[in-house]
Amino acid sequence: MSSEKDYLLGVNQFELDRLEFQHSVWRDLTKSFFDRLKIGEGMKVLDAGSGPGFVTIDLRNRVGENGEVTALEPSKMYLDHFRNYSEEKKWNNTKFILRTAEGAELPQNYYDLIFARWVIGFVPDPELFVRKLTTALKPGGVLALQDYAFHGLNLYPRGGSYEKLSPAVEEYWKSTGGDLRIAARIPGIFKEQGLKLVEYRPNTLAGSPGSGVFEWHHLFITQHVPFIVEKNILSEETGKAILDDWNNHRANPDSLFFSPLVVDMAGVKM
Repeated sequence: MSSEKDYLLGVNQFELDRLEFQHSVWRDLTKSFFDRLKIGEGMKVLDAGSGPGFVTIDLRNRVGENGEVTALEPSKMYLDHFRNYSEEKKWNNTKFILRTAEGAELPQNYYDLIFARWVIGFVPDPELFVRKLTTALKPGGVLALQDYAFHGLNLYPRGGSYEKLSPAVEEYWKSTGGDLRIAARIPGIFKEQGLKLVEYRPNTLAGSPGSGVFEWHHLFITQHVPFIVEKNILSEETGKAILDDWNNHRANPDSLFFSPLVVDMAGVKM
């Protein structure tokens, strides 16, 4: 995510609302990751690419009054959303940085933990992203990421036009320098940057029409398949066929959707 204007999925009220719904769907999985990382009272934490701050709020609740949480986000609209929430809560231990991770001036050897969910998969230079954040970690501090190893997008019953979507979404990510399979590269990047990999756990969610994960994907494809067509990654005819197939499945109570793999990854600064 190199800047607000370059963010592939947009900076607007629709996307803010989608991100809030997304957090409600994936929150339990992220909570389990935080539990294993033992994020707790008094820690100094940076949320890199915090968006509107839905995860940042959960982090602030974990570190309590004696900890510190910094939201690092290039979108003023999204950063202000978390800033306003913090002011309403009268939190005095939250900080705000309106920059990308690559461009921010971060304190060195400062944070106990840095977290980024669905961020590094958007950045054109993930090695730089990890290097910059690693410098800001204390020795023994943890860089924790949640991002895609883009295997999945399975919709049952199989065999319809929807199956043309997955490679098109990967090309969509690449159009601004991102990588939907970034999780496969993280162990090597961590090793290069002096981080010891301590967790690598793939996860998927599945559900039928009306479930959180089904509706999460519905919000994404109905908004972005037209943009994928605009970028000439899909023809207009194929884009329409994909959406028609999806909507037919959505009307079938026996349909089942599997999300792509989302991987929990954590490295300790040596």
